Amino acid sequence: MAPASIDRFKKRIRELTRRTRGCTLGDVIGELTRYMRGWLGYFGFCETQIVLRDLESWLHRRLRALLWKRWKLGTVRFRELRQRGVSHDLAAQSAGSSHSVWRLSRSPVLNFALPGKFWKSLGLPSLAINAS
Repeated sequence: MAPASIDRFKKRIRELTRRTRGCTLGDVIGELTRYMRGWLGYFGFCETQIVLRDLESWLHRRLRALLWKRWKLGTVRFRELRQRGVSHDLAAQSAGSSHSVWRLSRSPVLNFALPGKFWKSLGLPSLAINAS
């Protein structure tokens, strides 16, 4: 897959997942689904499965950053993490963290709270499944 194609994909995903957009998560997932289905129709049968897996993990990180930004207050972040099964101490530590949104989107706590199954349950298609 050409690097320019990957760059265009990432640019479009960045437009759709801007953290300052004023639409619901469902709307974002709907727009992503529509774009990704078309993109997968063309690029989904590539032989470089690692590229698709890496793009999918990058996309999930973008979405975790989007949600973390929307949960503005530490109390809201704590509550959301606790509802998703994170322990009290880890939720408190993450909710009160001063690290950037992008840095925290890669944390094990957010990976546990918002796994790939969560995005799949919202209707987001998988890039890696089509590669096999």
